[in-house]
Amino acid sequence: MTTLKSKLKEDLTTAIRGRDELRSSTLRLTLTAITKEEVAGTQARELSDDEVRKVIAREAKKRREAADAFAQGGRAEQSEREKAEGEVLAEYLPKQLSDDELREIVEQAVAQARAAGAEGPRAMGQVMKIVNPKVAGLAEGGRVAALVKQLLAG
Repeated sequence: MTTLKSKLKEDLTTAIRGRDELRSSTLRLTLTAITKEEVAGTQARELSDDEVRKVIAREAKKRREAADAFAQGGRAEQSEREKAEGEVLAEYLPKQLSDDELREIVEQAVAQARAAGAEGPRAMGQVMKIVNPKVAGLAEGGRVAALVKQLLAG
C-alpha cells in the first residue's frame, strides 16, 4: 500500500522530469514541512496519512492566506502563484464541503445544542463540539465558525 507521503514523492519525481516548476516546488516545500513535522518532538517518527493530510491542509491554508495578502497588496502575480500552489495541494486533500452541505450540518448542530439547552455565546462552544468531528478536514475552521455565529445570531 502506498502512503500519501510516497505518493507525494512519486509525483515530485514526475513533476521534475516533466519540468513542471510550479508543481515540483510546491511538492518539495510540502515534503519539507512533512519531514520537519516528523523530526519535531523528542523522537523522529513516520507520520500517518491523516497526519500528512493535516500538514498538507496547513500548507494549503498558508497559500490561501498569502494569496489574499498579495492580492490586497496589489501583487497579482504572486497572488496567482500562491493560488496555483494551493490548487496543487488541494488535489491531495479530501474534497471540501459545499456551502449548502456545510450549512446543513451546522443547522442540525445548532438545533441539537438548543435542544440541549445551550443559548447565547455558550451555544457557540456546544455547536462547535458537535460540528467539528463531522467536518474535520472537509471545511476550514474559520469558515465553520463564521457560519455557526451567523446561524446562532439569526
